[in-house]
Amino acid sequence: MTTKTVSDSNAPMIESVDQLYASFARGEKPAERWRIGTEHEKFVYRTADHRAPSYGEPGGIRDLLAALEQFGWRPVFEGDTVIALSGADGSVSLEPAGQFELSGAPLDNLHETCAETGRHLKQCKAVGETLGIGFLGLGMWPDKTRDALPRMPKGRYGIMLNHMPRVGSLGLDMMLRTCTIQTNLDYASESDMAKKFRVSLALQPLATALFANSPFTEGKPNGFLSYRSHIWSDTDPHRTGMLPFVFEDGFGYERYAEYALDVPMYFVYREGRYIDAAGLSFRDFLAGKLSVLPGERPTMDDWNDHLSTAFPEVRLKTFLEMRGADGGPWDSICALPALWVGLLYDGTALDAAWDVVKDWTMEEREALRTAVPRLALDAPIPGGGILRDIAGEVLDIATAGLTARARLNGAGDSEAGFLDPLREIVRSGKVPAQRLLDRYHGEWGGDLSRIYDEMSF
Repeated sequence: MTTKTVSDSNAPMIESVDQLYASFARGEKPAERWRIGTEHEKFVYRTADHRAPSYGEPGGIRDLLAALEQFGWRPVFEGDTVIALSGADGSVSLEPAGQFELSGAPLDNLHETCAETGRHLKQCKAVGETLGIGFLGLGMWPDKTRDALPRMPKGRYGIMLNHMPRVGSLGLDMMLRTCTIQTNLDYASESDMAKKFRVSLALQPLATALFANSPFTEGKPNGFLSYRSHIWSDTDPHRTGMLPFVFEDGFGYERYAEYALDVPMYFVYREGRYIDAAGLSFRDFLAGKLSVLPGERPTMDDWNDHLSTAFPEVRLKTFLEMRGADGGPWDSICALPALWVGLLYDGTALDAAWDVVKDWTMEEREALRTAVPRLALDAPIPGGGILRDIAGEVLDIATAGLTARARLNGAGDSEAGFLDPLREIVRSGKVPAQRLLDRYHGEWGGDLSRIYDEMSF
């Protein structure tokens, strides 16, 4: 989630909704300036006993952040508390229960993305060996209850943790017990954004299936392959989901802004602190009628904060965020951006991907989204068959898109090789969660502690 560091006192006041629509146009870039941003989270645990460390304990999360400063990272404060790091490779931040996230820098190609990931994980491992800390690549804590997990000292999280039980039964699990990999990609124009949004939203269930990696809850199988994805179905219906309006004629910046205006607020950030506005209306804020700040009207900084509190499967800011994948091992962190760059950053590939999904109805898209957390590649698709039947075709389209980009490394390799882990999943028919379940029921003999050896970075 976004790490807020300072109020922008120079942010322009919002005078009309036209400014909100125009905020998305500021993200438009010609193709030669399109970049790749990759975010990935991992669980932090004590190697001695697999416990999740608190922020302030010796050798805990605060000390982890401090130790990473030796690699050139700079501390980011909320008040007097270090809550994040910034540096050449983007930012390191904390999720609500201490999940550790790298929000990578915007990079030109996937070779750079994977190198960035490798640097970060190497740094984490070096510091972790000193502190007695390990890092786990999964979509959900396999063995922790909510009560066993710490809380990080970030103001927005306190507001959200208090509000979540009012609007869904699984929101606290989303905040405390899940990890994801996300990719942020650019667009050239409003029409380009709309097409990329439609393709990526329709195919987001395929990404969820390929990266499904959360089959355990509190020490035993939970009946799902991506329980993390299922959690989003009962987190907060006002700010999650498949956004049917994206597929309607005329979809563009204005329609997304109107959707975001109807997403209930969480907070307003003023003078270094978060003001609880959970459940209130941004439209009232525009009119100067927000009860917690009577008479005050929002700035564009407030709008950008508000956009970060909507959690659909694909999210629009000044770029598009792909949000469907579980956390996972190193090769999956490289594979996710490879999938979406291959599909979205080449015009021929984008057209071909749209041809795969363009005839699906909204009801069929919703049905697929609902089925995938349990069934992954075995989920039924519109027209008959299962998701695995089109997975290979979609990967072929992505491969062609990456090949056409012709971003080669020093050895002359294209970016398409980063899709190899996904090809193996489709070939075998087993997603990561199914492989973990096979081990759990087989060689592990039901001993889930073995997962710390298998899935740690």
